[in-house]
Amino acid sequence: MRLRNVPGARDVMEESGFVFTEPAGMSGTWNEVFGNDNPIYIEVGMGKGQFITTLAEQNPDINYVGIEKYSSVLLRAVEKQNEKQLPNLKFIRMDAENIKDVFGEHEVGRIYLNFSDPWPKDRHAKRRLTSRQFFDRYDYILAPDGEVQFKTDNVDLFDWSLEEIGETKWRLTAQTHDLHNDAVLNEGNVMTEYEEKFSSMGNPICKLIAVRQTGDIQA
Repeated sequence: MRLRNVPGARDVMEESGFVFTEPAGMSGTWNEVFGNDNPIYIEVGMGKGQFITTLAEQNPDINYVGIEKYSSVLLRAVEKQNEKQLPNLKFIRMDAENIKDVFGEHEVGRIYLNFSDPWPKDRHAKRRLTSRQFFDRYDYILAPDGEVQFKTDNVDLFDWSLEEIGETKWRLTAQTHDLHNDAVLNEGNVMTEYEEKFSSMGNPICKLIAVRQTGDIQA
């Protein structure tokens, strides 16, 4: 599906005080950006921002950073933030491949991956946000006790992700192929726009939580 271009979206990103469009070199500075020592949670591929905005409203003592590659998609989240003015929410317009240039070692407390692009062709597997290549990046920026949470309605991508994580130094602490009927994992669940859409169509939602193997935290 072709991404709809929104005229002027890039200009809005450039002018917004909530968006960093040239974030290279910000590694290690995020507590200064927010002006406190609260934990930093990030969502990679945040789309229109419903998920991360809701979390920021619910958890004022946690700092949230949403990452989105496309200005036309990020625009809606920026418009919401202009209305809400949440002090604990910032955005970055960037390609997630460069995440280690933007966050320092162990700077991030949690990583959310929601309804990520499946990149269905085998030759593009390393671009998937649950690939071993991306988990290597997460290993650097994630705090020792941090975790990665992934949700999708794409069962093939989910099963591939389970296998891929099994080939890394990460381990699963929870997993389900039917989140909304899992009483434990669904407690306090915040839905994304895609989650609402796909679940209303009857598609079960998959979720996993991954942490590092004991003793495998990057020094």
